[in-house]
Amino acid sequence: MAKCDICGKGVHFGNNVSHSNRKTNAIWHANVKRVKCIINGSAKRMHVCTSCLKSGKVERA
Repeated sequence: MAKCDICGKGVHFGNNVSHSNRKTNAIWHANVKRVKCIINGSAKRMHVCTSCLKSGKVERA
């Protein structure tokens, strides 16, 4: 899964814990979109998480 090019947010690891307290591996992916952004006056495709898009850290092309 892609990593956010702005903040570096990526995959998180942990455990799924059942009712009987058995633990299995779990992976949570960040909500990362491939969007066209304006970088230094030119359009460029980047992987950006939705929290960066919502906060206005990048300008969409």
